[in-house]
Amino acid sequence: MKTMSRSRVTVAAIMILGLCSFGFGQTKSAKAALTGHYEGTAKNRADEVISVNFELAEKDGALSGMIRSSHGDFTITSGSHKGDDVTLEFDAGGPTGTITLKLAEDKLSGTWSAGDDGGSVEVKRAAAQEAPKEKS
Repeated sequence: MKTMSRSRVTVAAIMILGLCSFGFGQTKSAKAALTGHYEGTAKNRADEVISVNFELAEKDGALSGMIRSSHGDFTITSGSHKGDDVTLEFDAGGPTGTITLKLAEDKLSGTWSAGDDGGSVEVKRAAAQEAPKEKS
């Protein structure tokens, strides 16, 4: 009897450890999913190339952050990430802007629109930029 109960305890312990490590792995990968700095370009209806940087923070599938571009800075007011689909809404200083993207490895590509303008956008994950150091 004692041998059988030890076996059950051992099996139960192994199962618990396996489930715990599975849970920790999910948390780490979910946290790292889209959070980060992205650099790339967008085009508008006039086919003008616009430099863009996204600073994204993801928590439980919800996105927030900033869009910095050669046309100004825009706060991301809401966003979602489900599978490979990413949607961002941003304050365009009037009508709400929308960016609809597909995730492929470390690249996000799709379209954007704000008012009567819009076009394509493509950004790639990049190293976060450090703030300029002040001279002493």
